[in-house]
Amino acid sequence: MVYGLNRNQWIQIISAWLGWLLDGYTTIAYALVALTISEIFFPPSLKIGGIILTFAGLGVGALARSIGSLILGNFLGDKIGRRNMLIVTILGFSFLSASKSILPGYNKINILAPILLYIILFFEGMFAGAEYGGGSALAMESTPPERRGFVGSFVQSGFGTGYFIVSLVLAAIASLTGEKFDIIGWRILFATALIPGIIAFVLRTFAKETKIFEEMKEKNEIEKVPLKSLFKYAPKEIITGLLITTGLLAINTATFSFWPSVMQTLKYKETLIGISVAIINLISLFGVWFGGFLADIIGGRKKPMLIYAILFAITSYFLVYFGYSENLKTLLIMFSIQAFIEAMIFSTIPSFLSEIFSKKYRTTGVGFTYNGGAIIGGFAISMIYSLSFIGLLKAWILILYIFTLIMILGIILSKETWVKSEKIDFINR
Repeated sequence: MVYGLNRNQWIQIISAWLGWLLDGYTTIAYALVALTISEIFFPPSLKIGGIILTFAGLGVGALARSIGSLILGNFLGDKIGRRNMLIVTILGFSFLSASKSILPGYNKINILAPILLYIILFFEGMFAGAEYGGGSALAMESTPPERRGFVGSFVQSGFGTGYFIVSLVLAAIASLTGEKFDIIGWRILFATALIPGIIAFVLRTFAKETKIFEEMKEKNEIEKVPLKSLFKYAPKEIITGLLITTGLLAINTATFSFWPSVMQTLKYKETLIGISVAIINLISLFGVWFGGFLADIIGGRKKPMLIYAILFAITSYFLVYFGYSENLKTLLIMFSIQAFIEAMIFSTIPSFLSEIFSKKYRTTGVGFTYNGGAIIGGFAISMIYSLSFIGLLKAWILILYIFTLIMILGIILSKETWVKSEKIDFINR
């Protein structure tokens, strides 16, 4: 027994965590080399237009995630089981992620280059979209309510762990390839996505289905069309959840996914960028774990999330304004503090979303609500560059605060899903 959980529960939790690690690894791999590949997949003459279109690829993947969470969550996660779905999705996710490494550039196939890139990002996003809903449901249904704050933060930290690892991998590849990084280095980086994908697949073959889903099968409670019930019985939960995730994922895109480009704009080298963002992400891991631990002490999901969000709003202007610096020490300190606070907000998201939706359409609901937030949020960097005529720093701060307010509004309008003093477990609904 570890932290009150048995061996099988930890296998389920770690298998979900590994999927989120792969997501962080592949998403940030793309963000890390976005400025590099913008001149490979788009005409160099486009300049800022090519950068905007490259980062728009994150939005393409985000749109696909919502579709994937609905389709795969509806027909797999809520019908054949959380664990079975996750075995399918991790294979598609990892192989599509790695396939970007063999794509020809614009100089070889012209307009087909960005089209193929967007197609791969779309289908990669579909499999990734089902990962979050299935993984969260698998982990949260395997965990007692008083542990879900910390366990949820652990699952969520998989993304930051993937970010941390891929940043170090970038630094290593950039150091080994040197001036050839623009030719071959970024391709090697994308190809390495196969490694965490294979590890996650192997572990998931040993995981068991959750008791909640097995009981649903025995009692014949599995919905014929979970998607229909989701929109019929949980419209308010969908709306408030989407407000929260739209704001939070836009903030995340405009910070974690944007910092590498900010550093490149400030003329930092790839090796130094990789090491720096790895340090920032290491700090963020402590933030998400601390946020989950503190949430279990405070009790509830909404209250801790609101406290963390307000703290982020109060500090962000100062941290971004002074963090945008050619002084590496200042940059690291400011962005690390911001990463720590932002990660705290994410800590209760898995437990919160899993508890607001019924077990009958939980995988579909969690996946759609979380990934749906990225439909708009995934375009945050493109929005920043589109507004860069007012100054990159001003545009950055403006976008951050618009979406911070959207997130706080969603938290305020949402309902609490667990109270310490009440012995009601919404996960069994």
